[in-house]
Amino acid sequence: MEMPPLGLLLDVDGPVASPVTRTAASSLLGDLRRLLAAGVPVVLNTGRSAAFVGERVLRPLVAAGLPDHARLHAVCEKGGVWTTAGPDGAAEVHVDADLAVPEVCRDVLAELVGNGYGDAMFVDASKRTMATVEARTDVPAEFYAERQRAFDADLAARLSAAGLGVQLDGRSVPDAEGRTPWRIDPSVIATDVESVRAGKALGARRALHLLRADGPLPAAWHTVGDSRSDYGMADQLHGLGAEVTHVDVGPQPPLVRPYPVLTVPGATYDAAGGEHLRVLADRLT
Repeated sequence: MEMPPLGLLLDVDGPVASPVTRTAASSLLGDLRRLLAAGVPVVLNTGRSAAFVGERVLRPLVAAGLPDHARLHAVCEKGGVWTTAGPDGAAEVHVDADLAVPEVCRDVLAELVGNGYGDAMFVDASKRTMATVEARTDVPAEFYAERQRAFDADLAARLSAAGLGVQLDGRSVPDAEGRTPWRIDPSVIATDVESVRAGKALGARRALHLLRADGPLPAAWHTVGDSRSDYGMADQLHGLGAEVTHVDVGPQPPLVRPYPVLTVPGATYDAAGGEHLRVLADRLT
Protein backbone atom coordinates (compact mmCIF):
# COMPACT_ATOMS: atom_id res chain seq x y z
CA MET A 1 0.00 0.00 0.00
CA GLU A 2 1.33 3.43 -0.97
CA MET A 3 1.99 6.22 1.48
CA PRO A 4 -1.22 8.31 1.76
CA PRO A 5 -0.95 11.83 0.34
CA LEU A 6 -2.65 13.26 3.44
CA GLY A 7 -4.52 12.22 6.55
CA LEU A 8 -7.75 13.84 7.77
CA LEU A 9 -9.02 14.10 11.34
CA LEU A 10 -12.48 15.70 11.27
CA ASP A 11 -14.73 16.90 14.03
CA VAL A 12 -18.35 16.14 13.08
CA ASP A 13 -20.58 18.88 14.52
CA GLY A 14 -19.65 22.06 12.65
CA PRO A 15 -17.15 20.95 10.01
CA VAL A 16 -19.22 18.03 8.65
CA ALA A 17 -22.75 18.23 10.09
CA SER A 18 -24.60 21.54 10.30
CA PRO A 19 -24.99 22.74 13.90
CA VAL A 20 -28.48 23.90 12.91
CA THR A 21 -29.91 20.88 11.06
CA ARG A 22 -27.47 18.26 12.51
CA THR A 23 -27.17 16.74 9.02
CA ALA A 24 -24.33 16.51 6.48
CA ALA A 25 -24.75 17.89 2.95
CA SER A 26 -24.63 15.34 0.14
CA SER A 27 -22.00 17.42 -1.67
CA LEU A 28 -19.71 17.32 1.37
CA LEU A 29 -20.15 13.55 1.70
CA GLY A 30 -19.40 13.23 -2.01
CA ASP A 31 -16.09 15.03 -1.56
CA LEU A 32 -15.27 12.76 1.37
CA ARG A 33 -15.83 9.77 -0.91
CA ARG A 34 -13.52 11.32 -3.53
CA LEU A 35 -10.80 11.74 -0.91
CA LEU A 36 -11.22 8.19 0.38
CA ALA A 37 -10.98 6.90 -3.20
CA ALA A 38 -7.75 8.89 -3.60
CA GLY A 39 -6.21 6.99 -0.69
CA VAL A 40 -6.72 9.65 1.98
CA PRO A 41 -7.44 8.04 5.37
CA VAL A 42 -10.32 9.77 7.15
CA VAL A 43 -11.02 9.56 10.87
CA LEU A 44 -14.04 11.31 12.38
CA ASN A 45 -12.91 12.51 15.82
CA THR A 46 -16.04 13.63 17.64
CA GLY A 47 -17.96 13.87 20.87
CA ARG A 48 -20.97 12.42 19.09
CA SER A 49 -22.15 8.87 19.69
CA ALA A 50 -21.40 6.03 17.30
CA ALA A 51 -25.14 5.82 16.61
CA PHE A 52 -25.32 9.45 15.47
CA VAL A 53 -22.17 9.24 13.36
CA GLY A 54 -23.33 5.98 11.84
CA GLU A 55 -26.72 7.40 10.85
CA ARG A 56 -25.63 10.85 9.64
CA VAL A 57 -22.21 10.17 8.08
CA LEU A 58 -21.09 6.54 7.80
CA ARG A 59 -24.33 5.05 6.49
CA PRO A 60 -24.78 7.62 3.67
CA LEU A 61 -21.14 7.15 2.66
CA VAL A 62 -21.53 3.36 2.56
CA ALA A 63 -24.85 3.60 0.71
CA ALA A 64 -23.22 5.71 -1.99
CA GLY A 65 -20.48 3.11 -2.37
CA LEU A 66 -17.15 3.09 -0.57
CA PRO A 67 -14.07 1.96 -2.50
CA ASP A 68 -12.65 -1.37 -1.30
CA HIS A 69 -9.44 0.29 -0.14
CA ALA A 70 -11.15 3.10 1.82
CA ARG A 71 -9.69 3.75 5.26
CA LEU A 72 -12.59 5.24 7.22
CA HIS A 73 -12.87 5.21 11.01
CA ALA A 74 -14.93 7.01 13.63
CA VAL A 75 -13.63 7.80 17.11
CA CYS A 76 -16.67 8.91 19.08
CA GLU A 77 -17.44 10.30 22.55
CA LYS A 78 -14.03 12.01 22.61
CA GLY A 79 -12.08 8.78 22.48
CA GLY A 80 -14.38 6.53 24.48
CA VAL A 81 -16.00 4.69 21.54
CA TRP A 82 -14.70 3.73 18.09
CA THR A 83 -15.64 1.81 14.96
CA THR A 84 -14.54 1.24 11.36
CA ALA A 85 -16.59 1.45 8.16
CA GLY A 86 -16.05 -0.40 4.89
CA PRO A 87 -18.02 -1.20 1.71
CA ASP A 88 -20.32 -3.51 3.69
CA GLY A 89 -21.05 -1.01 6.47
CA ALA A 90 -19.75 -0.28 9.96
CA ALA A 91 -17.97 -2.96 11.95
CA GLU A 92 -18.19 -3.67 15.69
CA VAL A 93 -18.46 -0.70 18.03
CA HIS A 94 -15.76 -0.75 20.73
CA VAL A 95 -16.25 0.93 24.11
CA ASP A 96 -13.64 1.93 26.70
CA ALA A 97 -15.57 1.13 29.88
CA ASP A 98 -12.91 2.85 32.00
CA LEU A 99 -14.10 6.21 30.63
CA ALA A 100 -17.79 5.65 31.42
CA VAL A 101 -19.37 8.20 33.76
CA PRO A 102 -21.23 6.97 36.87
CA GLU A 103 -24.91 6.19 36.33
CA VAL A 104 -25.88 9.02 38.67
CA CYS A 105 -24.76 11.46 35.95
CA ARG A 106 -27.46 10.19 33.60
CA ASP A 107 -30.01 10.19 36.42
CA VAL A 108 -29.27 13.83 37.25
CA LEU A 109 -29.45 14.88 33.58
CA ALA A 110 -32.79 13.16 33.13
CA GLU A 111 -34.22 14.72 36.29
CA LEU A 112 -33.08 18.26 35.41
CA VAL A 113 -34.45 18.00 31.86
CA GLY A 114 -37.69 16.47 33.11
CA ASN A 115 -38.16 19.14 35.75
CA GLY A 116 -37.84 22.28 33.65
CA TYR A 117 -34.90 22.35 31.27
CA GLY A 118 -36.74 20.31 28.67
CA ASP A 119 -37.94 23.60 27.16
CA ALA A 120 -34.46 24.03 25.66
CA MET A 121 -32.75 20.63 25.56
CA PHE A 122 -33.12 16.86 25.53
CA VAL A 123 -31.05 13.93 26.79
CA ASP A 124 -28.95 12.12 24.18
CA ALA A 125 -29.65 8.52 25.21
CA SER A 126 -27.29 7.07 22.58
CA LYS A 127 -24.10 7.87 24.51
CA ARG A 128 -22.19 4.91 26.01
CA THR A 129 -19.43 6.54 28.06
CA MET A 130 -20.69 10.11 28.44
CA ALA A 131 -23.88 11.74 29.68
CA THR A 132 -25.13 14.46 27.33
CA VAL A 133 -27.91 16.95 26.82
CA GLU A 134 -28.37 18.56 23.42
CA ALA A 135 -30.10 21.72 22.24
CA ARG A 136 -33.55 21.27 20.77
CA THR A 137 -33.64 22.21 17.09
CA ASP A 138 -36.92 24.11 17.50
CA VAL A 139 -35.63 26.78 19.91
CA PRO A 140 -33.45 29.83 19.13
CA ALA A 141 -29.74 29.45 19.83
CA GLU A 142 -29.82 32.44 22.17
CA PHE A 143 -32.54 30.85 24.29
CA TYR A 144 -30.63 27.59 24.51
CA ALA A 145 -27.43 29.40 25.51
CA GLU A 146 -29.23 31.20 28.34
CA ARG A 147 -30.84 28.00 29.62
CA GLN A 148 -27.57 26.10 29.22
CA ARG A 149 -25.71 28.43 31.57
CA ALA A 150 -28.27 27.83 34.31
CA PHE A 151 -28.38 24.11 33.57
CA ASP A 152 -24.61 23.71 33.79
CA ALA A 153 -24.52 25.44 37.18
CA ASP A 154 -27.36 23.27 38.51
CA LEU A 155 -25.72 20.16 37.06
CA ALA A 156 -22.40 20.90 38.76
CA ALA A 157 -24.14 21.49 42.09
CA ARG A 158 -26.16 18.29 41.83
CA LEU A 159 -23.21 16.11 40.84
CA SER A 160 -21.12 17.56 43.65
CA ALA A 161 -23.93 16.88 46.11
CA ALA A 162 -23.95 13.28 44.86
CA GLY A 163 -20.31 12.97 45.86
CA LEU A 164 -18.63 13.39 42.48
CA GLY A 165 -15.59 15.58 41.91
CA VAL A 166 -16.27 17.76 38.85
CA GLN A 167 -14.66 20.45 36.72
CA LEU A 168 -16.55 23.22 34.90
CA ASP A 169 -15.14 26.24 33.07
CA GLY A 170 -11.77 26.02 34.81
CA ARG A 171 -13.31 25.63 38.26
CA SER A 172 -12.94 22.44 40.28
CA VAL A 173 -15.16 21.00 42.99
CA PRO A 174 -13.24 18.01 44.42
CA ASP A 175 -14.83 14.90 45.89
CA ALA A 176 -14.18 13.70 49.45
CA GLU A 177 -10.78 12.37 48.40
CA GLY A 178 -9.75 15.62 46.73
CA ARG A 179 -10.19 14.30 43.17
CA THR A 180 -11.98 15.76 40.15
CA PRO A 181 -12.18 12.85 37.68
CA TRP A 182 -15.24 14.16 35.79
CA ARG A 183 -15.65 17.21 33.55
CA ILE A 184 -18.74 19.18 32.54
CA ASP A 185 -17.99 20.39 29.00
CA PRO A 186 -20.44 22.84 27.37
CA SER A 187 -20.41 23.46 23.60
CA VAL A 188 -22.59 25.48 21.25
CA ILE A 189 -25.28 22.76 21.01
CA ALA A 190 -24.64 20.43 23.96
CA THR A 191 -23.31 19.84 27.46
CA ASP A 192 -21.33 16.66 28.10
CA VAL A 193 -20.40 15.01 31.37
CA GLU A 194 -17.23 13.05 30.65
CA SER A 195 -14.02 11.64 32.06
CA VAL A 196 -11.21 14.19 32.30
CA ARG A 197 -9.14 11.66 30.32
CA ALA A 198 -11.47 11.98 27.34
CA GLY A 199 -10.90 14.60 24.66
CA LYS A 200 -9.78 15.29 21.13
CA ALA A 201 -6.16 14.42 21.96
CA LEU A 202 -7.22 10.95 23.11
CA GLY A 203 -9.32 10.69 19.94
CA ALA A 204 -6.25 11.50 17.85
CA ARG A 205 -4.23 8.77 19.58
CA ARG A 206 -7.06 6.27 18.97
CA ALA A 207 -7.09 7.36 15.32
CA LEU A 208 -3.38 6.64 14.94
CA HIS A 209 -3.83 3.21 16.50
CA LEU A 210 -6.65 2.37 14.08
CA LEU A 211 -4.74 3.58 11.05
CA ARG A 212 -1.54 1.74 11.96
CA ALA A 213 -3.59 -1.47 11.86
CA ASP A 214 -4.79 -0.98 8.26
CA GLY A 215 -1.87 0.65 6.44
CA PRO A 216 0.91 3.24 6.50
CA LEU A 217 0.44 6.52 8.31
CA PRO A 218 0.40 9.68 6.21
CA ALA A 219 3.35 12.05 6.34
CA ALA A 220 1.09 15.11 6.67
CA TRP A 221 -2.28 15.79 8.29
CA HIS A 222 -5.15 18.23 8.22
CA THR A 223 -7.32 18.48 11.33
CA VAL A 224 -10.63 20.32 11.02
CA GLY A 225 -12.79 21.65 13.85
CA ASP A 226 -14.98 24.54 14.94
CA SER A 227 -14.18 24.84 18.66
CA ARG A 228 -11.14 25.57 20.81
CA SER A 229 -11.03 21.98 22.05
CA ASP A 230 -10.57 20.74 18.48
CA TYR A 231 -7.05 22.18 18.47
CA GLY A 232 -6.25 19.22 20.72
CA MET A 233 -6.14 17.01 17.62
CA ALA A 234 -3.42 19.07 15.97
CA ASP A 235 -1.62 19.68 19.27
CA GLN A 236 -1.37 15.92 19.77
CA LEU A 237 -0.10 15.21 16.25
CA HIS A 238 2.37 18.10 16.43
CA GLY A 239 3.62 16.84 19.80
CA LEU A 240 4.27 13.46 18.22
CA GLY A 241 6.39 15.08 15.52
CA ALA A 242 3.88 14.93 12.66
CA GLU A 243 3.45 17.63 10.02
CA VAL A 244 -0.01 19.06 10.69
CA THR A 245 -2.23 21.95 9.58
CA HIS A 246 -5.33 22.82 11.56
CA VAL A 247 -8.39 24.25 9.80
CA ASP A 248 -10.54 26.32 12.17
CA VAL A 249 -14.10 26.65 10.81
CA GLY A 250 -15.57 28.25 13.94
CA PRO A 251 -16.77 31.85 14.22
CA GLN A 252 -14.04 32.97 16.65
CA PRO A 253 -10.62 34.25 15.54
CA PRO A 254 -8.13 31.39 15.12
CA LEU A 255 -5.57 30.62 17.81
CA VAL A 256 -1.82 31.03 17.39
CA ARG A 257 -0.09 27.66 17.29
CA PRO A 258 3.41 26.38 16.37
CA TYR A 259 1.90 24.79 13.26
CA PRO A 260 -0.13 26.37 10.41
CA VAL A 261 -3.73 27.31 11.19
CA LEU A 262 -6.07 28.03 8.27
CA THR A 263 -9.56 29.48 7.99
CA VAL A 264 -11.98 29.56 5.07
CA PRO A 265 -12.63 33.23 4.23
CA GLY A 266 -16.30 34.16 4.30
CA ALA A 267 -17.52 30.82 5.63
CA THR A 268 -17.91 28.95 8.93
CA TYR A 269 -19.09 25.57 10.19
CA ASP A 270 -20.13 23.00 7.57
CA ALA A 271 -20.00 25.55 4.73
CA ALA A 272 -16.32 26.11 5.53
CA GLY A 273 -15.68 22.42 6.16
CA GLY A 274 -17.32 21.50 2.88
CA GLU A 275 -15.32 24.10 0.96
CA HIS A 276 -12.04 22.88 2.44
CA LEU A 277 -12.83 19.27 1.58
CA ARG A 278 -13.84 20.28 -1.97
CA VAL A 279 -10.52 22.08 -2.52
CA LEU A 280 -8.60 19.09 -1.17
CA ALA A 281 -10.57 16.65 -3.34
CA ASP A 282 -9.97 18.78 -6.45
CA ARG A 283 -6.25 18.87 -5.69
CA LEU A 284 -5.79 15.19 -4.84
CA THR A 285 -8.10 13.54 -7.39
